[in-house]
Amino acid sequence: MSLAFAVVIGIQTQGQPLGSVLGELGYFVVIGLAVVFVGATLMVGRRGARTPAIVTQLLLLPVVYSLIGPSQQLVLGIAAGVYVVLTFLLLISERSRMWAMAPYSPEK
Repeated sequence: MSLAFAVVIGIQTQGQPLGSVLGELGYFVVIGLAVVFVGATLMVGRRGARTPAIVTQLLLLPVVYSLIGPSQQLVLGIAAGVYVVLTFLLLISERSRMWAMAPYSPEK
């Protein structure tokens, strides 16, 4: 989503000096690539990506609040909230914790 936002900003600012939006574009590209990297490493089973994924979900909770409250986009806010909370609960579940702690278990 962050990468798509960076593309939209880049398209909308055509004709303006690139220096005025380069920092903003760079920020969203870096954040987007970091989120894609964390998701990809979780998909292939890398254990080190669990904590950044949990932090990302916690950082998305204020976004959900903003959508439901001040922005008054109730449907989008509830959908995003369900997704964020469900993903967070899956990341902190007992099976997820056991999977992440497996290399450090004293049973090996």
